[in-house]
Amino acid sequence: MSSPSETLALVVTEEQGEAAADSQLASLVYDVSQQVQGAMENMLKMTNEIDQSSSGIMEEIEKCKDSATEKKKMLDEEKERFQKAAYMALDMLNNTRISTYCNEVFHNSWYG
Repeated sequence: MSSPSETLALVVTEEQGEAAADSQLASLVYDVSQQVQGAMENMLKMTNEIDQSSSGIMEEIEKCKDSATEKKKMLDEEKERFQKAAYMALDMLNNTRISTYCNEVFHNSWYG
């Protein structure tokens, strides 16, 4: 059997060991929490950078859409002008043929 002073020494030693283990555990938890906080701050920075980049990309997409819409409008207007010119040319050819036909008919009926 141990003496009271030996028992007390064992209890004190065990408590010191537990305190040291608790201190090491607390230190480990603190280090891990610092690393997690740093990682979260880095992720937040990256998220903000991604948001800024995506905003810039969306602006460029809108500019491209506007440009494409404007080009389509110009092409449609040019197409319409060409169609009008083609119809006018066909109309002139038609009128020339009709005029020639009428002249031939008139000439043949008078001089035929």
